[in-house]
Amino acid sequence: MDHLDELESKSIYIIREAYYQFRDIGMLWSIGKDSTTLLWLCRKAFLDQIPFPVIHIDTAYKFPQIYGFRDRYAREWGLALKVARNEEALMQGVGPNSNDKLKCCTELKTIALKQLIAREGYKAILLGIRRDEHGIRAKERYFSPRDQQFTWDYKNQPAELWDQYKSEADDETHLRVHPLLHWTEVDIWSYIKRENIPFIDLYRAVDGKRYRSIGCETCCDPIPSEADDIDSILDELINTKTRERAGRAQDKEQAYMMQKLRALGYM
Repeated sequence: MDHLDELESKSIYIIREAYYQFRDIGMLWSIGKDSTTLLWLCRKAFLDQIPFPVIHIDTAYKFPQIYGFRDRYAREWGLALKVARNEEALMQGVGPNSNDKLKCCTELKTIALKQLIAREGYKAILLGIRRDEHGIRAKERYFSPRDQQFTWDYKNQPAELWDQYKSEADDETHLRVHPLLHWTEVDIWSYIKRENIPFIDLYRAVDGKRYRSIGCETCCDPIPSEADDIDSILDELINTKTRERAGRAQDKEQAYMMQKLRALGYM
């Protein structure tokens, strides 16, 4: 096997192990490159018929292109799509235009997911995060327990040696499962190229700018770039020193803030 085959094989093993242990699971799909790659791997793991729901946390502030991409491929791939929104918080005016990014992310993302898990009873949630994406995410494990309050005890993570995973959870927890932890940003784009995985056009440069990381429209800025296809994106990544999430809201991306968000259950 080549490098991408090895990455794929390990991720598919983790996906299948999660489903074996917990039939009541779901997969978070942000429509970004990583979660779409995870979705592709889930389709491969189950012969194009994903046996669990695919969840989109809708803050109501996503790019219009995200909604169009989501609806198109949910239909074409026959996904059991569930959309979660914290309607109460939205009615109260919570949003990214305030100065409190911690509250915005907590209410519109974490609480929305918490409400969905309480309603649907999921025991495990698959997410497409990578260790190289952010220093705080490097502390994660493939199978990472959360308590009923969604708290992540990042100081007390289970050991995962020689690909031995703690894939069982206590009755009062759910597990976050991270099948892409061992991938890099270059790996993701190389796999997208090899597999011909569709991706949202926001990643392509237009008028000298493109988005390298996407989320809510009001919290993302494009980076200077001329990369308008996968080959030029890969070439750019190999030579850049700019952080992947440099275009995201800076107060949220600071290490302490991200750690606090993730300790509270942020994706």
